[in-house]
Amino acid sequence: MKDGIKRIIPKLFRRILNHIIYFMWDAVELLSRRRDELTPPCKIRKQVGPFYNVLHYKSVGKEFSLHLKNLCGLKPNERILDIGCGCGQVAAQLTEYLDNNGIYEGIDIVSSVINWCKNNISPKYPNFNFQLADIFNNSYNTKGICKASEYRFPFNNDVFDVVLLKSVFTHMLPQDMENYFSEITRVLRREGRVLITLFLSNKESLELINVDKSFLAFQYDFGKYSTINI
Repeated sequence: MKDGIKRIIPKLFRRILNHIIYFMWDAVELLSRRRDELTPPCKIRKQVGPFYNVLHYKSVGKEFSLHLKNLCGLKPNERILDIGCGCGQVAAQLTEYLDNNGIYEGIDIVSSVINWCKNNISPKYPNFNFQLADIFNNSYNTKGICKASEYRFPFNNDVFDVVLLKSVFTHMLPQDMENYFSEITRVLRREGRVLITLFLSNKESLELINVDKSFLAFQYDFGKYSTINI
Protein backbone atom coordinates (compact mmCIF):
# COMPACT_ATOMS: atom_id res chain seq x y z
CA MET A 1 0.00 0.00 0.00
CA LYS A 2 2.74 2.45 1.03
CA ASP A 3 4.85 1.58 -2.01
CA GLY A 4 1.85 2.24 -4.23
CA ILE A 5 1.28 5.66 -2.67
CA LYS A 6 4.97 6.54 -3.05
CA ARG A 7 4.78 5.75 -6.75
CA ILE A 8 1.57 7.74 -7.29
CA ILE A 9 2.45 10.94 -5.41
CA PRO A 10 5.65 11.78 -7.32
CA LYS A 11 3.90 11.11 -10.63
CA LEU A 12 0.97 13.35 -9.73
CA PHE A 13 3.35 16.02 -8.46
CA ARG A 14 5.34 15.97 -11.69
CA ARG A 15 2.15 16.22 -13.74
CA ILE A 16 0.92 19.23 -11.76
CA LEU A 17 4.35 20.86 -11.94
CA ASN A 18 4.47 20.37 -15.70
CA HIS A 19 1.07 22.00 -16.12
CA ILE A 20 2.25 24.99 -14.08
CA ILE A 21 5.43 25.30 -16.13
CA TYR A 22 3.53 25.03 -19.42
CA PHE A 23 1.03 27.67 -18.29
CA MET A 24 3.72 30.11 -17.23
CA TRP A 25 5.80 29.52 -20.36
CA ASP A 26 2.79 30.02 -22.65
CA ALA A 27 1.88 33.21 -20.78
CA VAL A 28 5.37 34.63 -21.31
CA GLU A 29 5.27 33.76 -25.02
CA LEU A 30 1.87 35.37 -25.51
CA LEU A 31 2.79 38.52 -23.61
CA SER A 32 6.05 38.85 -25.54
CA ARG A 33 4.17 38.15 -28.79
CA ARG A 34 6.76 35.55 -29.79
CA ARG A 35 4.13 32.92 -30.52
CA ASP A 36 1.89 33.44 -33.52
CA GLU A 37 -1.28 31.58 -34.53
CA LEU A 38 0.63 28.87 -36.43
CA THR A 39 2.95 28.09 -33.52
CA PRO A 40 1.58 25.54 -31.03
CA PRO A 41 1.75 26.02 -27.25
CA CYS A 42 4.66 24.63 -25.29
CA LYS A 43 2.82 21.48 -24.19
CA ILE A 44 2.20 20.46 -27.80
CA ARG A 45 5.73 21.33 -28.98
CA LYS A 46 7.26 19.30 -26.16
CA GLN A 47 5.59 16.11 -27.38
CA VAL A 48 7.74 15.97 -30.50
CA GLY A 49 10.98 17.61 -29.43
CA PRO A 50 12.87 19.83 -26.97
CA PHE A 51 11.30 23.04 -28.25
CA TYR A 52 10.64 25.03 -25.09
CA ASN A 53 12.21 28.07 -26.78
CA VAL A 54 9.72 29.28 -29.39
CA LEU A 55 12.43 31.17 -31.30
CA HIS A 56 14.45 27.97 -31.63
CA TYR A 57 11.34 26.12 -32.76
CA LYS A 58 10.70 28.66 -35.50
CA SER A 59 14.35 28.83 -36.57
CA VAL A 60 14.54 25.06 -37.12
CA GLY A 61 11.36 25.16 -39.19
CA LYS A 62 12.74 28.03 -41.25
CA GLU A 63 16.05 26.20 -41.72
CA PHE A 64 14.35 23.14 -43.20
CA SER A 65 12.03 25.18 -45.38
CA LEU A 66 15.17 26.75 -46.88
CA HIS A 67 16.72 23.30 -47.35
CA LEU A 68 13.60 22.22 -49.23
CA LYS A 69 13.86 25.24 -51.53
CA ASN A 70 17.64 25.33 -51.99
CA LEU A 71 18.62 21.64 -51.86
CA CYS A 72 15.45 20.03 -53.21
CA GLY A 73 14.34 22.83 -55.50
CA LEU A 74 10.81 22.84 -54.08
CA LYS A 75 8.61 25.08 -56.22
CA PRO A 76 5.49 26.91 -54.98
CA ASN A 77 3.17 24.80 -57.15
CA GLU A 78 4.57 21.38 -56.19
CA ARG A 79 3.32 18.65 -53.86
CA ILE A 80 5.30 17.81 -50.72
CA LEU A 81 4.94 14.95 -48.23
CA ASP A 82 6.27 15.60 -44.72
CA ILE A 83 6.69 12.25 -42.93
CA GLY A 84 6.90 12.83 -39.19
CA CYS A 85 5.49 16.34 -39.57
CA GLY A 86 5.11 16.87 -35.82
CA CYS A 87 3.03 19.90 -34.88
CA GLY A 88 3.58 21.76 -38.14
CA GLN A 89 7.06 23.15 -37.59
CA VAL A 90 7.98 23.07 -41.30
CA ALA A 91 4.40 23.37 -42.54
CA ALA A 92 4.01 26.78 -40.87
CA GLN A 93 7.03 28.09 -42.75
CA LEU A 94 5.70 26.82 -46.08
CA THR A 95 2.25 28.36 -45.78
CA GLU A 96 3.48 31.62 -47.32
CA TYR A 97 5.52 29.82 -49.99
CA LEU A 98 3.25 27.23 -51.58
CA ASP A 99 0.64 28.72 -53.90
CA ASN A 100 -2.91 27.50 -54.50
CA ASN A 101 -1.63 24.73 -56.77
CA GLY A 102 0.91 23.51 -54.23
CA ILE A 103 -0.12 20.76 -51.82
CA TYR A 104 1.34 19.89 -48.42
CA GLU A 105 0.59 16.52 -46.80
CA GLY A 106 1.83 15.80 -43.29
CA ILE A 107 1.66 12.51 -41.40
CA ASP A 108 2.72 11.71 -37.84
CA ILE A 109 2.16 8.99 -35.25
CA VAL A 110 1.23 11.39 -32.42
CA SER A 111 -2.51 12.09 -32.47
CA SER A 112 -2.41 15.28 -30.37
CA VAL A 113 -0.02 17.10 -32.71
CA ILE A 114 -1.99 16.03 -35.79
CA ASN A 115 -5.21 17.27 -34.17
CA TRP A 116 -3.57 20.60 -33.39
CA CYS A 117 -2.47 21.01 -37.01
CA LYS A 118 -5.92 20.07 -38.30
CA ASN A 119 -7.56 22.62 -36.02
CA ASN A 120 -5.09 25.47 -36.43
CA ILE A 121 -3.34 25.21 -39.81
CA SER A 122 -5.72 23.45 -42.23
CA PRO A 123 -8.69 25.83 -41.67
CA LYS A 124 -6.52 28.80 -42.68
CA TYR A 125 -4.67 26.92 -45.45
CA PRO A 126 -6.94 24.29 -47.08
CA ASN A 127 -4.08 22.96 -49.23
CA PHE A 128 -2.28 21.86 -46.04
CA ASN A 129 -3.52 18.45 -44.89
CA PHE A 130 -2.58 16.29 -41.90
CA GLN A 131 -3.21 12.61 -41.17
CA LEU A 132 -2.48 10.29 -38.26
CA ALA A 133 -0.26 7.32 -39.03
CA ASP A 134 -1.43 4.95 -36.30
CA ILE A 135 1.92 3.18 -35.93
CA PHE A 136 3.08 1.58 -32.69
CA ASN A 137 6.02 3.19 -30.90
CA ASN A 138 7.10 2.68 -27.30
CA SER A 139 7.58 6.40 -26.72
CA TYR A 140 5.13 8.20 -29.00
CA ASN A 141 2.20 5.87 -29.71
CA THR A 142 1.94 2.86 -27.42
CA LYS A 143 -1.59 2.10 -28.64
CA GLY A 144 -0.69 2.11 -32.32
CA ILE A 145 -2.32 -0.64 -34.36
CA CYS A 146 0.24 -0.95 -37.15
CA LYS A 147 3.95 -1.81 -37.42
CA ALA A 148 6.21 0.65 -39.19
CA SER A 149 7.57 -2.25 -41.24
CA GLU A 150 4.06 -2.90 -42.60
CA TYR A 151 2.68 0.63 -42.89
CA ARG A 152 1.46 1.79 -46.30
CA PHE A 153 1.41 5.52 -46.94
CA PRO A 154 -2.21 6.65 -47.53
CA PHE A 155 -1.45 8.10 -50.97
CA ASN A 156 -1.53 6.96 -54.59
CA ASN A 157 1.55 6.19 -56.67
CA ASP A 158 3.65 8.96 -58.25
CA VAL A 159 1.95 11.95 -56.60
CA PHE A 160 4.70 13.87 -54.75
CA ASP A 161 7.49 16.06 -56.04
CA VAL A 162 9.34 16.23 -52.70
CA VAL A 163 9.37 14.03 -49.59
CA LEU A 164 10.81 15.17 -46.26
CA LEU A 165 11.81 12.97 -43.30
CA LYS A 166 13.21 15.12 -40.49
CA SER A 167 14.34 13.14 -37.45
CA VAL A 168 12.37 10.03 -38.39
CA PHE A 169 14.87 7.26 -39.05
CA THR A 170 16.52 7.90 -35.67
CA HIS A 171 13.46 6.19 -34.19
CA MET A 172 13.29 3.20 -36.53
CA LEU A 173 14.81 -0.24 -37.10
CA PRO A 174 16.26 -1.41 -40.45
CA GLN A 175 13.14 -3.35 -41.48
CA ASP A 176 11.03 -0.25 -40.79
CA MET A 177 13.34 1.92 -42.87
CA GLU A 178 13.30 -0.57 -45.74
CA ASN A 179 9.52 -0.38 -45.88
CA TYR A 180 9.58 3.42 -45.76
CA PHE A 181 12.14 3.57 -48.57
CA SER A 182 9.85 1.36 -50.63
CA GLU A 183 6.83 3.54 -49.88
CA ILE A 184 8.75 6.74 -50.63
CA THR A 185 9.75 5.30 -54.01
CA ARG A 186 6.13 4.38 -54.68
CA VAL A 187 4.58 7.79 -53.94
CA LEU A 188 7.41 9.88 -55.43
CA ARG A 189 7.24 11.09 -59.00
CA ARG A 190 9.95 10.13 -61.49
CA GLU A 191 11.85 13.41 -61.07
CA GLY A 192 11.03 13.68 -57.35
CA ARG A 193 13.48 14.60 -54.61
CA VAL A 194 13.90 13.40 -51.01
CA LEU A 195 15.42 15.14 -47.99
CA ILE A 196 16.28 12.81 -45.09
CA THR A 197 18.20 13.53 -41.89
CA LEU A 198 20.42 10.77 -40.49
CA PHE A 199 23.12 10.27 -37.90
CA LEU A 200 26.26 8.70 -39.34
CA SER A 201 27.80 6.23 -36.90
CA ASN A 202 31.56 6.30 -37.44
CA LYS A 203 34.71 6.75 -35.37
CA GLU A 204 34.42 10.52 -35.21
CA SER A 205 30.75 10.60 -34.20
CA LEU A 206 31.23 7.86 -31.59
CA GLU A 207 34.08 9.85 -30.03
CA LEU A 208 31.85 12.93 -29.89
CA ILE A 209 29.11 10.89 -28.24
CA ASN A 210 31.55 9.95 -25.48
CA VAL A 211 32.26 13.65 -24.95
CA ASP A 212 28.67 14.90 -25.17
CA LYS A 213 26.59 12.64 -22.93
CA SER A 214 23.32 14.12 -24.23
CA PHE A 215 23.70 11.86 -27.26
CA LEU A 216 23.29 8.81 -25.04
CA ALA A 217 19.61 9.01 -26.01
CA PHE A 218 20.59 6.37 -28.59
CA GLN A 219 20.04 3.79 -25.88
CA TYR A 220 19.17 0.78 -28.07
CA ASP A 221 22.48 -0.49 -29.43
CA PHE A 222 22.41 -3.29 -32.01
CA GLY A 223 26.07 -3.27 -32.91
CA LYS A 224 26.10 -1.83 -36.43
CA TYR A 225 23.32 0.62 -35.62
CA SER A 226 21.48 2.17 -32.68
CA THR A 227 18.18 3.96 -32.20
CA ILE A 228 16.52 6.36 -29.79
CA ASN A 229 13.42 4.25 -29.23
CA ILE A 230 11.56 1.30 -30.71
